[in-house]
Amino acid sequence: MVVETAFSKELKLRFPLIVAPMFLVSNAEMIKAAIDNKVMGVFPTLNFRKDGELEKVLTEIKEYDQQNGGLGHYGVNLIVQQSNPLYSKHLKICIEQKVPFYITSLGNPTDVIEAAHEYGGKVFCDVTNLKHAQKVSDAGADGFIAVAQGAGGHAGPNPMNILIPALKKRFPNIPVIAAGGIAHGNAIASSLTLGAEGVSMGTRFIASKEATVNDAYKQAIVEAGMDDIVMTTKLSGTPSSVINTDEAKKIGLKQNFLERWLSKNKKTKKYFKMWVQYLGMKKLEKSVAANNYKRIWSAGKSVHMIEDISPMSEIIKRLEDETIASIQETNSLLKEQ
Repeated sequence: MVVETAFSKELKLRFPLIVAPMFLVSNAEMIKAAIDNKVMGVFPTLNFRKDGELEKVLTEIKEYDQQNGGLGHYGVNLIVQQSNPLYSKHLKICIEQKVPFYITSLGNPTDVIEAAHEYGGKVFCDVTNLKHAQKVSDAGADGFIAVAQGAGGHAGPNPMNILIPALKKRFPNIPVIAAGGIAHGNAIASSLTLGAEGVSMGTRFIASKEATVNDAYKQAIVEAGMDDIVMTTKLSGTPSSVINTDEAKKIGLKQNFLERWLSKNKKTKKYFKMWVQYLGMKKLEKSVAANNYKRIWSAGKSVHMIEDISPMSEIIKRLEDETIASIQETNSLLKEQ
């Protein structure tokens, strides 16, 4: 038995899963593991900020993909808002490398969509509501990543069981990928029932052998529960999910009055947001390194369902088996009258 959707069929995926892009977590080995298991692996370009790094990792992954069937099971996540100083440079590199799959976040994706479509690349855009979805639909997006409540990183405000059906009702011909609070096959089956054609899952793969973050971070993912996840605007100016560690409590969860004013003022918001994101990036960067005790760890509420640190191949196979079992169990509820 296999789980097949229009999304997985078009992209030749064995299972309709995106290993989601995670800042400072996603790496080449995780993307290779996704390719090995015929699911989509995506990483943030901002994980490779030094000169030459992005070109090198894209060449490495592209060669690996070609050695394993050349199905294009890899992609990048681009932060497309003006506060990302590397956006234009990274987009140019990705287009030159003909990256097959893109996820865009936090801005206008028009340039990415137009450039990728010239060679057949697919662009899916993060959306948290119908307003965002309409804008990226008008720009020509190939699909939506429906970022719902409970997601790691920049979580959305709307529950999945409202957001996905609302997107499908307004945009019936655009595929929707569910994101947020997913770490078990039951949640995947539920997402598909709601109308999604696949899921994007990040937090579960932090607790994987391939992730190179420190062991304390991985163990925190295993030990945390849903109530240990809080939202903070102190790291990027946009609400993002973190584990409520002592360090998270120390920096606080909300920007003060002056910070909010600087982030909204027309003359200051671009550069202030860049500064806030730079400082937040440095805090997160230190937190994933070995032997560091200042712990600001991004994670979604799906931590509640994570109980072990395993190789990605085992995690993906388990998710597949759980999803099939959940669908079969649901189908068993149907009885002839």
